[in-house]
Amino acid sequence: MSLPIVAVVGRPNVGKSTLVNRLTRSNDAIVHEMRGVTRDRSYHETDWNGRDFIIIDTGGIALGESDRFQQSITAQAMLATEEADVIIFLVDGSTGMLEEDDRIARILQRAKAPVILCVNKLDNPETEEEKLWEFYSLGLGDPMPVSAVHGHGTGDVLDLVVENLPAVVEEEQHDDEINVALIGRPNAGKSSLTNRLTGMERSIVSDVAGTTRDAIDTIVEHDGKRYRIVDTAGIRRKSQIDESVEYYGFVRALRAIDRAQVVLLLVDSTLGVTDQDQRVARLAAEAGDAMVVLLNKWDLIEDPDKRDDIRDQVEEKLEFVKYAPSIAISALTGRSVHRIWDAIDLAFKGYNTTISTSKLNHFLTELREFGHTVNKGTKRLKLNYITQTGTKPPVFTFWANFPELIDDSYERYLENRLREEFDLEGTPIRLKFKRKN
Repeated sequence: MSLPIVAVVGRPNVGKSTLVNRLTRSNDAIVHEMRGVTRDRSYHETDWNGRDFIIIDTGGIALGESDRFQQSITAQAMLATEEADVIIFLVDGSTGMLEEDDRIARILQRAKAPVILCVNKLDNPETEEEKLWEFYSLGLGDPMPVSAVHGHGTGDVLDLVVENLPAVVEEEQHDDEINVALIGRPNAGKSSLTNRLTGMERSIVSDVAGTTRDAIDTIVEHDGKRYRIVDTAGIRRKSQIDESVEYYGFVRALRAIDRAQVVLLLVDSTLGVTDQDQRVARLAAEAGDAMVVLLNKWDLIEDPDKRDDIRDQVEEKLEFVKYAPSIAISALTGRSVHRIWDAIDLAFKGYNTTISTSKLNHFLTELREFGHTVNKGTKRLKLNYITQTGTKPPVFTFWANFPELIDDSYERYLENRLREEFDLEGTPIRLKFKRKN
């Protein structure tokens, strides 16, 4: 089913994110008293009176601003109005109508979607009527009084939203959608790659670190397969997150890792593999996600020795995710970006791999014949049996006479032999050991 879209727009700091959280009964939208916190569009599913729909939280519209960030924020908000089936135009009743409200209203008068004018921060129902009159001059119909903080009037707004939603459109359900999260340190090129993969200006692209604060989902079809692409906020060390608002972006990026099946780890080739790259790779590995390492900005590295050095860094510093294939790309020029789709498919295949018990125990027989095992005193390790006990990622359980003898070195040996024998590229695997009864 294709869900209708409701966009919440308005000038900066009128309470759009607070209203979105109230309407969706969540805390998904980042709320902060600082101007300009919401930069990209962020999407939130909700329902009211039996109707499901998506609410888009947008950045504040500031027409005529010369600041490059604000120009992008305004463009993103206007894109949201073009996508929307219903538009909520939010103004601030505590400040009264401003010239900027009038300029935005003139643009919204030409919108195809119905516009619901909401006057926020009217916390006292006894005095709200006198504060509504001036907003009639915006030419968008009857203004509705609301208090996003206290919830006053939001039920009436939702009633009107549902009344104006288009009819439900049934569509084919897609259970085979691959959830792909773009992760990496700030300014590695995630938003540029998102735009390249999705073929549209879906995220604000800037060379300033920390531009993307919200995780953003986009559905892409490629060669008959569906992918959900999530562009997340750049992950820094917590000690380097000075603004509290950026911390919430960090938390959202972690959530994206948690719900991803495949992650694309973007490494800035001009900087090489950094501590932050190692940290985010470890987070994804611990979450059990399949992984592809993308060496971005490769076109800026012309020295062959420098290229070799970067590949050596990947091998050494990302040794703990050596199952992840690496691709040298340029998100800006499109170099080798087409190769990412096959790498995602391969990693996802490994992530879902199921190996029969008979094949696994044939592998174990050959392993025993090779003779490599662990001895401690009079104890000698013998692996009796193996079976797969999980997928996404694959989990293999070994039964042994003395499982306590298995150390990290021998566990790595078993993992390497499993990977040599079976097609497990791109995915982590989990090994468990139990004592034979």
